[in-house]
Amino acid sequence: MSPKELLEKYKKGEISLTEALEHFPDRGIEEMGFATIDTDRLSRTGLPEVIYASGKTVEQVSLIAERMYQKGIDVLATRATPAMFESVKQRIPGAQYNELAKTITYKQSQTPATKGYIAIVAAGTSDIPVAEEAVETALFLGNRVEKIYDVGVAGIHRLFHRLELIRNARVIIVVAGMEGALASVVGGLVDKPVIGVPTSIGYGANFEGLSALLSMLNSCASGVSVVNIDNGFGAGCQASLINKL
Repeated sequence: MSPKELLEKYKKGEISLTEALEHFPDRGIEEMGFATIDTDRLSRTGLPEVIYASGKTVEQVSLIAERMYQKGIDVLATRATPAMFESVKQRIPGAQYNELAKTITYKQSQTPATKGYIAIVAAGTSDIPVAEEAVETALFLGNRVEKIYDVGVAGIHRLFHRLELIRNARVIIVVAGMEGALASVVGGLVDKPVIGVPTSIGYGANFEGLSALLSMLNSCASGVSVVNIDNGFGAGCQASLINKL
């Protein structure tokens, strides 16, 4: 039985948790000493194991990526440096690097793109790196993506010029630093879920994204949810789950 079938039997009460685990020789785990890869995460949650590269060494990132590749798992590494990419590319020649997003990706099989799309809206050009992390994550997870960049509230007419494209999305990610007002503005103009991503872009009183985070959390626009500061990856994952409902 597949992991998904075992999970369904467990949910229905047909087998106990102990019996279900007995059918997993490795229990969805790939031990590497310095890392333990969750090989069953995709079938269990709809989202695959992903490498968070920050804090890891170049060798650790490349070894984890290689092991995932060998196990048939598509590779996404976030917060990766160019040196990490060069090392991964030696082990996985087809790997790609987005310098702005700081992501390494490798897809072993092409996932059919969703019919609906995710609109990713960035307030300013300085917010694009975080927006690009959301873009790469959403694309990796098999979503169509439309990018709308540099449409912040300082020139709100730029947003209205792209409003139809935004409104036709199934879910919208809004990436903004400074005071983070764009998430509320968009939330008041659309009938789709809005995911706010505060960024650490801004002058001193921005407190490295804290002011934008609090603004988004205090939004009076209904339907706006918020992820952590600079967390384009988290927003891409949440938007993908919504888009595939």
